[in-house]
Amino acid sequence: MKKIRSPVCTVVGHVDHGKSSLLDYIRGTNIIRTEAGAITQAIGASIVPLEKIKQICGSMLESLKIDFTIPGILFIDTPGHAAFTNLRSRGGSLADIAILIVDINEGFKPQTTEAIEILKKEKTPFVVAANKIDLIPGWSSSEKKLLQSISSQGQETQKILDTRLYELVGRLHEFGFRSERFDRVGDYTKEVAIIPLSAKTGEGIPEILMVIAGLAQKYLENCLCCDISGYAKGTVLEVKKEKGLGDAIDVIIYDGTLRKDDIIVVGGMSSPVVTKAKCIFEPMPLSEMRDKKSRFRQVSEVPAAAGVRISAPGIGEVVAGMPLIACSPEDIEKTKSEIMEQVSDVLIEIDREGIILKADSLGSLEALINVFREKNISIRRASIGNISKKDIIDAESSYEKDPVSSVIIGFNISLNKDAIPEKAKIIRADIIYKLVEDYEKWLEGEKIRQEKGQASALSKPCKIRIMPGYVFRQSGPAVLGVEILEGTVKTGQALMKDKHPITTVKSIQSEKKNVSEAEKGKQVAVSLDRVSVGRQIFEGDVLYSFIPESDFRKLKELKKYLSPGEIEILKEIAAMMRKDNELWGV
Repeated sequence: MKKIRSPVCTVVGHVDHGKSSLLDYIRGTNIIRTEAGAITQAIGASIVPLEKIKQICGSMLESLKIDFTIPGILFIDTPGHAAFTNLRSRGGSLADIAILIVDINEGFKPQTTEAIEILKKEKTPFVVAANKIDLIPGWSSSEKKLLQSISSQGQETQKILDTRLYELVGRLHEFGFRSERFDRVGDYTKEVAIIPLSAKTGEGIPEILMVIAGLAQKYLENCLCCDISGYAKGTVLEVKKEKGLGDAIDVIIYDGTLRKDDIIVVGGMSSPVVTKAKCIFEPMPLSEMRDKKSRFRQVSEVPAAAGVRISAPGIGEVVAGMPLIACSPEDIEKTKSEIMEQVSDVLIEIDREGIILKADSLGSLEALINVFREKNISIRRASIGNISKKDIIDAESSYEKDPVSSVIIGFNISLNKDAIPEKAKIIRADIIYKLVEDYEKWLEGEKIRQEKGQASALSKPCKIRIMPGYVFRQSGPAVLGVEILEGTVKTGQALMKDKHPITTVKSIQSEKKNVSEAEKGKQVAVSLDRVSVGRQIFEGDVLYSFIPESDFRKLKELKKYLSPGEIEILKEIAAMMRKDNELWGV
């Protein structure tokens, strides 16, 4: 039996730009006050019935002249982009449509950018809610319709609004989207609608509901047609322990119907979990699933699309983002295979060498892998959960061979108490693109550190002059005063004269103290072995450091770590050596 289900509308955007506040206003709830720091900590879902939408929109909905058959809209509130990536039915995004909320006064922020990249990748249609118009200088709030309210503002205020709207148009254009204020959109299939609004005063909220409902009914009707007689398919939003229920999972059912005592197969940490839906709870209309005060009713079945809480034995191993499929007893093994196929591309070792990825959910992990793959970064292992001692040991086992492979990237997770890194590098954040930036910044620093280490291990260019009148011992070893003309002379440095290595610096003394090196401009005493003053070397002679041809080639590659003077000495040494061999050092 076919029916039109409620479209799933995900609200995404940067932290504190008003995602929960927008839904609070629509529902008449106050979820935002229950969240730590007034910031959404978990995914929430609530159904807004068509009657409520009609009540808020009034005559505006009638003006569309559309015969509405959708039963309502299932809104998903997310704590950032990560939850959006959880909302997936394999093969496409579970969200049918999305609201990208942007603080009109702040514009695009990191999570705004991240959300829009995911919307683009998933090809999810969306509208932009330009929130907090009540904070525009000079704005006077009213109960008029949005366009009337805008036209009643002062000229300067209207000008500021238009400027900020077109800044959003410009930013969207950078991502390849044409956009315009909703009343100026000529073709909703080609342009993204921007709706100015205030989640605080309610201005613009009828308009955004009208646009979302209209788009869903007009353009998504075929996508929303599902067979409610079939077995349910869904995605896990959150796993929790409920007083009196034990382990429970919040799930979005996007296809079919879930019935009490149905066999359900859910993706687990190591293998699919097979269990029975012991109890099904549906939030009352306009209630929010994550609100502790929300009212739930126990139901015997629930058709798509809906947010439900399921109590079932043995679901402690389930993680957020995993697929859920109900099935008949005969199809359990087939369904387990289907679940494994859906998640196996994520929960596997990907490359023989590379970094380790950890995330809080399957959707987040999937997004993390995609972003790092796009940057051609090798990934050795990717899994869900906090960083454990085993992860640290695994990472540090690669340190000696390749320090770059001893990195653990953690998205939205913490370190277990026993996970104390010694050599492993741990990078954690709650924004995926921040993780990439931090990793690339660390990688660049590590590359510089390694190259500097390589450069310091090579024979460095230097040029010294034996100062006349400062011969303290002629031989065995020769002790004499020298001036460093360029570079740095070090103990153990081989020196040459006329292309031939003739001696080694045994020791250096500066101001009667032994030192290991002396740089350009210094006058120091040095002891030189295997030479006698007056035979192999003379007062006034200029000596160069002897650089093996292999070291010379490496120094050319690492010349950014040499001073301009050292580079000139390299050129002089090359010119000397090429008198006998034109290809020396090439």
